[in-house]
Amino acid sequence: MTGDDLGKFGVWRYYKGFTPAAAREIEELGYSALWLGGSPPADLPVTESLLEATESLTVGTSIVNIWTAPADVVAESFHRIDQRFPGRFLLGIGVGHREANGTEAIKPYDALVAYLDELDAAGVPKERRALAALGPRVLELARDRTAGALPYLAPPTHTAIARETLGGSALLVAEQKVVLDEDAARAREVARGTLSMYLGLVNYLGNLRRLGFTEDDITKPGSDRLVDALAVHGTAAEVGAGLVAHLDAGADHVAIQPLDEDYLAALRALAAVLPFEK
Repeated sequence: MTGDDLGKFGVWRYYKGFTPAAAREIEELGYSALWLGGSPPADLPVTESLLEATESLTVGTSIVNIWTAPADVVAESFHRIDQRFPGRFLLGIGVGHREANGTEAIKPYDALVAYLDELDAAGVPKERRALAALGPRVLELARDRTAGALPYLAPPTHTAIARETLGGSALLVAEQKVVLDEDAARAREVARGTLSMYLGLVNYLGNLRRLGFTEDDITKPGSDRLVDALAVHGTAAEVGAGLVAHLDAGADHVAIQPLDEDYLAALRALAAVLPFEK
């Protein structure tokens, strides 16, 4: 799957948070993909109902956790979905977090390689899967063994680094949190409510340090500088510019995660300003 297949803007949300009706509206607004977060289980629930409700949307996982979703079962689910909806599903996989998945998650790279080997053996095509990737080694693995990378919790500065590592042809999907609120203090308060959990996870903290954020920045509840980078806020036009910054940095597609209580209202406002055909 390529960036041209995905379009420029999609929507990221916890997999239980999408409904068929919402999927239809999101497609009608112009968004071209739905990204299912929250580590969907191996049988990939919800996916088919969202594909049934829409005409051309891509549905992707962002991501399936390799420690909780056996590769053989995931492969069976992939083939089941792909048979019904050819070309409209992208399997995103990742290693989760050692804080949640225990000591077995301490050596994630080898586990990812083994998981990809199982997917190969089960006939899941390279071009229909992608990796959650932040650091250079896993970005290279994403380039070599999958369609590309699905970085999470990373600003456009990381997108530029990821594109350089991936090269020009690999898929790069950048996730970006947003809050549509012109009151900066209120928007940051909303953002911190979501960001707090990530500021206790070593892989994200390590990546933020590589990007130049200081210990003061990444210590909970996070500095204003950090929060502003990880959760773009302001008017629809200002937020839209923050999303386009990922495209300008080399992303093929941006997975938008509205943190607003009414996420559909936020998506409607953004749809009026986003350059879907950029």
